[in-house]
Amino acid sequence: VQLQASGGGLVQAGGSLSVSCAASGPTFSNYIMGWFRQAPGKEREFVAAIRWNGGGTTYYADSVKGRFTISRDNAKSTVYLQMNSLKPEDTAVYYCAYRRGILVNERASEYDYWGQGTQVTVSS
Repeated sequence: VQLQASGGGLVQAGGSLSVSCAASGPTFSNYIMGWFRQAPGKEREFVAAIRWNGGGTTYYADSVKGRFTISRDNAKSTVYLQMNSLKPEDTAVYYCAYRRGILVNERASEYDYWGQGTQVTVSS
């Protein structure tokens, strides 16, 4: 599985950005796609995830609930993260990730494949 992330950029606090991640190559019948982020000097942290089958159930970290929305386009094998009401503390490199199976997990070590990161910078 190859993951190609795109999007991100620089925005002022309160603004919006989106990132996307396209999956290619062999995939599994059941999998999770998620977003993590890593700020300088910090560990990689869970942001959001979506179950690809089973209704596309979504999961969010408390820090982004109500501001971020994860969605998918099955035909394009692409997952999106729409980020609204951005805060300076959202500044990080954002990574998409792929986990086989149906169980969402917030630990980065539980994900099998990773895309390259894309920078999101929120200025105050």
